[in-house]
Amino acid sequence: MGAAPMWSAKCTYLTQVAHRFAGLDGSDPEPVVVKFFGIFFFFFQCNSILGNIISTSVLSSGKTEVYTDLSDADMAKCGSAYCPAQLISSSNITETAEPSASADDIENENFKTDITKIYIIAGIYLVCSISAALIIAFFVDPLTRFGEDERKEGKEKLTGRQLLVATFRHMKKKNQILIIPLTFWSGIEQGFFGADFTAGFVTCAYGVHVVGRVLIVFGVCDALASVGFGFIIKLVGRVPIFILGACINLAVIIVMLTWTPTASSVAVVYVLAALWGIGDAIWQTQINALYGVLFASDEEAAFSNYRLWESMGFLLAFITQACGVCVFPKLLLTIVFLSLGMGGYFVVEFLERKKAQERRND
Repeated sequence: MGAAPMWSAKCTYLTQVAHRFAGLDGSDPEPVVVKFFGIFFFFFQCNSILGNIISTSVLSSGKTEVYTDLSDADMAKCGSAYCPAQLISSSNITETAEPSASADDIENENFKTDITKIYIIAGIYLVCSISAALIIAFFVDPLTRFGEDERKEGKEKLTGRQLLVATFRHMKKKNQILIIPLTFWSGIEQGFFGADFTAGFVTCAYGVHVVGRVLIVFGVCDALASVGFGFIIKLVGRVPIFILGACINLAVIIVMLTWTPTASSVAVVYVLAALWGIGDAIWQTQINALYGVLFASDEEAAFSNYRLWESMGFLLAFITQACGVCVFPKLLLTIVFLSLGMGGYFVVEFLERKKAQERRND
């Protein structure tokens, strides 16, 4: 509930400042919007680096041996074969398994974490959150400094209820309907990586203490790619970048479907995380910028829709994990939503180019 208004406000703020900057510079707003979002997501993904350095340090502290070595045969239950239901069923098994207990009934010790360390991590993150809120409150310039009052002059100020109604009315717009699947995919891919990849491919096979290291690699690649694609779009346009993101994610998903973790192939999870981070950078920067370009005069309702449908993707990813859905069918589900999202995006690009051509002819 706290993230929804915060992210909508962030997207509106960046879009307005970017358009203001483009107007002063006399340049096309689209690459400026993309660049601003790229810079934002560079610093946003730096929190993944710093946050996971903190979590890795805390989780790796104390005991010398922090995880259970698994044989390759045990790891066969990880990866795309991993099912969260395994943990649910194993919770009824005593710590000392009977000699007659089957291998499937023995709990994977890699999921056990000292509750004290979890409280320490939560406390550190809480302090960081409060500090961030204070910095925004005291040091970020309001939009009124960038001509927001002049821009909205003559427009009726919307109440919370009116903005809610405007958000749902915005869904009737053709472009919004077409990019809903792509927005939903953005939530799915983030939720899948945070819930299923880290559990099935990392924690299950190599231990919870490795998760932070893998996420650091993800964050570094995500941060660097976020800035890089902000400049590349000037050279190639947004369509090739969207296609590149889809190809990267599809390739990683195919590897996940066919590869099983082994003790000697831990490096693979780092490579997959790095590639997924590059793909995530494309989706986060480009989809946000796409909303800013398509709905430049209606940012509040547009970005409210963005957060709504992205959050629905998150919700689906985490609910399916909580219900014990295995990783394999969820990988197939990601392919479906990626395909639907790209299909809708291509239609939007076709309609926008057709509209631009008609304007030039007139």
